[in-house]
Amino acid sequence: MPSPLTPSSGDTSDIRVGLAGFGPAGSFFHAPLIAATPGLRLSAVVTRDPGRAGRVRADHPGAEVVAAAEDLWDACDLVVIATPNRTHVPLAAEALKAGLPVVVDKPLAGAADEARDLVRLARDRGLMLTVFQNRRWDGDFLTLRRLLPELGEVRRFESRFERWRPVPKGGWREAGGPEDVGGTLFDLGSHLVDQALTLFGPVTHVYAETDVRRAGIRNDDDAFVALTHRSGTRSHLWMSAVAGLPGPRLRVLGSRAAYVKWGLDPQEERLRAGERPGPADFGHSEDPPAGWGTERRDSLDTERHDGWDTERRDSWGTEPPERWGTFGVEGDVRPVRTEPGAYQRFYEGVVACLRDGAPPPVPAEEAVAAIAVLEAARLSASLGQVVPVPAHGE
Repeated sequence: MPSPLTPSSGDTSDIRVGLAGFGPAGSFFHAPLIAATPGLRLSAVVTRDPGRAGRVRADHPGAEVVAAAEDLWDACDLVVIATPNRTHVPLAAEALKAGLPVVVDKPLAGAADEARDLVRLARDRGLMLTVFQNRRWDGDFLTLRRLLPELGEVRRFESRFERWRPVPKGGWREAGGPEDVGGTLFDLGSHLVDQALTLFGPVTHVYAETDVRRAGIRNDDDAFVALTHRSGTRSHLWMSAVAGLPGPRLRVLGSRAAYVKWGLDPQEERLRAGERPGPADFGHSEDPPAGWGTERRDSLDTERHDGWDTERRDSWGTEPPERWGTFGVEGDVRPVRTEPGAYQRFYEGVVACLRDGAPPPVPAEEAVAAIAVLEAARLSASLGQVVPVPAHGE
């Protein structure tokens, strides 16, 4: 357990955050959520790009623009790393050695051994290390967690993160070498594997297929991963940049019922449009208690849309009824309300960890487990066969 950032001295000043990187991850996700989170203050941003520096000054006038990550060490209390994937491990290690807690954008590393070394370093220094697995707070994922008791034994979990991008954008994600940790498997797959492990536990075997479908790129842009969980659930995961018509976001088949949901969570779209969670969205972010939603009236009372008022429709992370998923069995299917998505919970959890000694919002050990599965998937795709996943720590 990392030590709280401050002793119990009554100090309630904001935690100064240094953000390394102001590309899409830094500018659309981290900076807005940091700026919107009570208890955090974006104090410095690393970027050498003049255009990005201008956006920092326009959107976050209280933040200093600096040229290098080492300029953050004496200027902040917390470091957030949103730089290209190949730099995650060395920058996180430098920050930890400088005595600073660290948030790293996913994937934590390109190899499980590298991630384990970081976890060990953070533990030895008594510092928080957590990974921005924001899709744990997608509305559809929160809804599925709420519905699990209603589904019975989950036999198959199907999950997709598919896009239609027939023309490559270029850059390291598509054209970089293996050292860049690019490609769809480690990009979108980091979210899907993390969700599957969070829901259904450790994996024993993996089968994967990866392809390069578009001309002019080097990294996989179309992938499928099949996981066999120790619990008996099988997860089938699709990730693609060349899906002209995406399949259902979630299709979950249980022994008593099924849940099907189409369409991506709206929070990314809203963040990219310049929106942020408001004050009313903070402070009510506890996860549903065990068993919450197990009564049909609470979890499935969604045929009545009369109570869906305008204020609720427009609040952060909510979806209107026409985008809700469906629950049931053939001949008896009902719409089911989507839980409000809540990316703000991640940074609320960071504050609680640093101020109060609460567990980090995403334990870094869980990110290690996900990377081990992604490594096994990469090996499986290269061999064309099912491969085992070593138990954690082996």
